[in-house]
Amino acid sequence: MFAEVYDLVIIGGGPAGYVGAIRTGQLGKKVAVIEMERAGGTCLNWGCIPSKALLKSAELYRTIQKADSYGISVQGASFDFKEVVQRSRSVATQMAKGVEFLFKKNKVDYFVGKGQVVVPGMVEITEGEHSRKYFKTKAILLCTGQKTKSLPGLPLDSSCVMTSREALSAKAVPKSLAIIGAGAIGVEFAYFFNAFGSKVTLIEMQPQVLPAEDEEVAKMLERNFEKQGIAVYTGAKSENIRVGEKSVKFDLMKGDQKTELEVQTVLVAVGITAAINGLLSPKVKLELDRGFVKVDANYQTSVPGIYAAGDIQGPPWLAHVASFRATQAVEGIFGVSKPRQATLFPSCTYCQPQIASTGLTEKQAKEKKVDFKVGKFPFSAIGKAVAVGNTDGFVKVIADSKTGEIYGVHIIGSEATELIAEYGLAMNFEATIGEIYDSIHAHPTLSEALSEAALSIHGKALHI
Repeated sequence: MFAEVYDLVIIGGGPAGYVGAIRTGQLGKKVAVIEMERAGGTCLNWGCIPSKALLKSAELYRTIQKADSYGISVQGASFDFKEVVQRSRSVATQMAKGVEFLFKKNKVDYFVGKGQVVVPGMVEITEGEHSRKYFKTKAILLCTGQKTKSLPGLPLDSSCVMTSREALSAKAVPKSLAIIGAGAIGVEFAYFFNAFGSKVTLIEMQPQVLPAEDEEVAKMLERNFEKQGIAVYTGAKSENIRVGEKSVKFDLMKGDQKTELEVQTVLVAVGITAAINGLLSPKVKLELDRGFVKVDANYQTSVPGIYAAGDIQGPPWLAHVASFRATQAVEGIFGVSKPRQATLFPSCTYCQPQIASTGLTEKQAKEKKVDFKVGKFPFSAIGKAVAVGNTDGFVKVIADSKTGEIYGVHIIGSEATELIAEYGLAMNFEATIGEIYDSIHAHPTLSEALSEAALSIHGKALHI
């Protein structure tokens, strides 16, 4: 058996795997990355990137529909759904080619196939063009990510049931759609399909949509969605699911109240689990934690020489966190620096209005019993927001009552996912709210709301 020798073999080429591979190449180490489908993994090909392309089309179509409010007359506006989807696929292809170029630039050996850890220090490609190819390596980094959980009674091979992957390549807009799960994926697809005419029902078992977000933000999004025509049910679940040839029937249970619903399509967005099927030979046993691979402070698994980074190691399931984790793991493996854990990071949801947050929610701050104050400022009082016609939403800041240390920030509104970066940087450098409002923010910009929210903690907001 011939096996090529590497410093590091990475299984999985998503945001964790490809970034980890590039960083390894930058360090002058010999690295191979094995990806089942295409460079970029699920995020780039079937997640983050194509979904944002779809959402942009939905946002633009909605803007055109209200063009009259800007003094512009548009008649007969329509859409070609196949072209909307095709554009998103083209964007994903373009980005995948970009990753493949970066592999070549950084001397990363890239193989398409299914990788398996045979024993520590040995990897085999078990499926694909390079099947039966072996790699001998000093270290192995597992970055295979996650896959969508299924629900009992909802076969994913039915034409009436889909996951986010099928939704990204849908051939037509379903007339009616029930989305089970109101996390980021469920919320984003609710906005997208509703914008193009679907009658959308969004169902969440937890008391609020986006369960991990601040309660005030979630409530405002729910109200906004209902104004858009999306039926939102929280604290609810689906039971007695019957999948037919052309529709799905189920009982919507909210407390003791039962409502029978029938929809053309159901989208399952109830959560994820680690993608580890076939990843390990029977000779390799890794310790798991609730189905995810357990790692130590250095991202090493329970088996020496085998590391894991990204969604495979558990929440938060975010592409940017996966990339951070993989970079930290690689730098630790090769002794560049002591690995750090992702303790402060932005969470973003790209529906309209957008949502972004970092740090503690108000509820979490209360649970920790810290002495805090809340500052909040609406976009409706920001000149730029009024000028561009996007006044929904607010910035909410949670900070220490005495020192001004920033505990958490929550934004709902236009460009929230871009605005959150300022507070992320501030918290990383342990800046205070005083240093936020002492920094001059350009006028007119949406970012002025960041400063005003900080000022409002001490009752000093200027424009409300």
